[in-house]
Amino acid sequence: MSLIATIDPKQATGEVAEIYARAQAKFGAVPNGFRVWSASPRLLKQFLDSIDYYMSHPSLSFPTLAVIRLLVSVDQRCDYCVDMNMGLLMQMAGWSLEQVQATRADLSAAPLPERDQALVALVIKAVKASNSITAEDLEAVRAHGWNDGDILDAVNHGARQVAGDIVFNAFQVERDN
Repeated sequence: MSLIATIDPKQATGEVAEIYARAQAKFGAVPNGFRVWSASPRLLKQFLDSIDYYMSHPSLSFPTLAVIRLLVSVDQRCDYCVDMNMGLLMQMAGWSLEQVQATRADLSAAPLPERDQALVALVIKAVKASNSITAEDLEAVRAHGWNDGDILDAVNHGARQVAGDIVFNAFQVERDN
């Protein structure tokens, strides 16, 4: 399972059981990536609340957010999240395996609008070298129609993915079956 003790959905009680029920209703299961947070119910709730926020984001599309997570996780070498996001892009966004693999290799191959690719590129740059972001980088993304709230949300999403990747890697979260 994981190096850290997690709560099995069948054994969950109280707040963890309530949060697991939300995850079960949303995803049809409680993935191992959720279970790792069960050691801290407040973090588990924050994790699912963040997912809820981004799933209903008014501007950032599901595929764009999944590509952010995928590319961050590739860079962080988090196999759990790479596999999960590849699967989500194929199952929920309807991408082919070839499209996902091409995206992993080169963002410009992603079947995303140019404006989304520009935003993802900014996020990846911020995650890799946060001090390298310039006013010109932001202006270039704004020129594609993104506002500062969207830019902040996208960069925050990438930064949170780094944190999740660290947790999943540190505690050796196993891939879901």
